[in-house]
Amino acid sequence: MIQKSTFAALILLPSFTYAATVLSSPPELNNKSYVLMDYETGQILASKNENEHLAPASMTKMMTSYIIEQKLLKGDLTENESVRMNESAWCRGSSAESCMYVPLNGTATVLEMLRGIIVQSGNDASIAMAEHIAGNEGTFAHMMNQEAKRIGMTNTHFINSTGMPADGHYSSAKDMALLAQHIIKDSSKYYPIYSEKEFTFNGIKQGNRNALLYTDPSVDGLKTGHTNEAGFCMTTSSKRGPMRLISVIFGTPSMNERASQTRSLLAWGFANFETVNVQPANQVLAKTKVWFGKQDEAQIGLAENFNVTMPKGQAGNIKTQLVIQPKLNAPLAKGQVVGKLVASLDGKVIAEKPLVALKPVEEAGFFARMIDHIKMFFSNLF
Repeated sequence: MIQKSTFAALILLPSFTYAATVLSSPPELNNKSYVLMDYETGQILASKNENEHLAPASMTKMMTSYIIEQKLLKGDLTENESVRMNESAWCRGSSAESCMYVPLNGTATVLEMLRGIIVQSGNDASIAMAEHIAGNEGTFAHMMNQEAKRIGMTNTHFINSTGMPADGHYSSAKDMALLAQHIIKDSSKYYPIYSEKEFTFNGIKQGNRNALLYTDPSVDGLKTGHTNEAGFCMTTSSKRGPMRLISVIFGTPSMNERASQTRSLLAWGFANFETVNVQPANQVLAKTKVWFGKQDEAQIGLAENFNVTMPKGQAGNIKTQLVIQPKLNAPLAKGQVVGKLVASLDGKVIAEKPLVALKPVEEAGFFARMIDHIKMFFSNLF
């Protein structure tokens, strides 16, 4: 049932965890922190220490690759652009770090470097791209932090492009899930690289360290990480039917554990939750008075489908409420936000979606506006 009430400021909802309303509890996992997020809505389905500052190891490279992808999409970089491997970035092949193995003073294209970062987790490729884009790794780290702030990563600070241990270099499970969400959405052209199982460069073939890519066809990314400080970490995305889940795990004791824990968390999520359409886009949900316009009313609806992820079997219990700004004034542009549609379950707000004007309302002429001013004056008296 849709109701109408007075408009309040549009706000970002806090994380909402459904653990108390589902039939089974999330699995007990031996790690430092984890998050299970629904990709489409950003809702947190389960978590532990989701905002704790932890070393992200090579999951850091998700931000490095995201910046590269966005610069490619904007035309600031080209796929075939040549990138030089300076001595400051060159990997000597020590067992302490992952390498793409671009020769010293050799070159690779931007697209090859991107694959080297994502598939091979190459520190050399990450630093070389940081230097190519920003001149040096420190300046690139500043760009990483700016981008993190822009997309809402509030518990993250980067010192380098690789995730090698450094004081003040940290992230959180929730922030990594948010970054994964942006990569999948904003970098869709390059996202298939995250599911590639191997990449060969300079005659050296290396496999992707995400073990689930080889065993679970629903998994199509994103990135693993490991240092002694961080433990074994992994950010994973899995799509089954219309539903995509993002799992982030920090600090497991082994490679096998990070894979098995991720598998358990995803299985729990898909078994207990479903994504339902609360309200389709482009339908007139209300007609509301507009002052000073050529038309007296504006048609209000959603610009995008309103999908919500919830415990299975609960879709019939969703209640929605229209919250529309009072006294709308022309002109109104098509798509202009004029309120929000709020969905609640068991008395708790679980999601919101902006309400917009579905059609423009042009400003009326001088005399029509004067008449509306008079009408508004008297309406305020009563």
